[in-house]
Order: sequence, then C-alpha cells, then structure tokens
Amino acid sequence: MSKYGPTRGEHLFRLIFSLAGLAFIGVLIAVRGVPKGPGLVEVVGIAGVFFAGTVVLSARALLRGKDQG
Repeated sequence: MSKYGPTRGEHLFRLIFSLAGLAFIGVLIAVRGVPKGPGLVEVVGIAGVFFAGTVVLSARALLRGKDQG
C-alpha cells in the first residue's frame, strides 16, 4: 500500500466523473451536432482526451488492486 497518492475511493470518483463527462460530450454531439472550428478542438479534442485519459488511468489503478491506497 502506498503512503502517498490517491486512495481507491478517489480513483473510483475520478472514473465515474470521467465516464459522465464522456457521456455528456456524446449527448452534446448528438443534440447539437459536431462542432466546427475551434469548438471541435476544445470540446472533442481537449475535453475528450482529458476524460478518456482519466478513465484509462483510474481504471488501471483500480484493477491493480492492493498496491493502491
């Protein structure tokens, strides 16, 4: 068990929050259509990469199990 770093509960919160963020991006695109210009980079690019990366990192930490706080 690591003395420092996020706990298992924090990783679970990050996973749920990021999955909700990806779902909101999906709903946004379904309702409003694909943004054009800088909106595409901001919404799909930056936010999508942030949420997807957080999902991957949090899921990996949760699957590792005991070595996480």
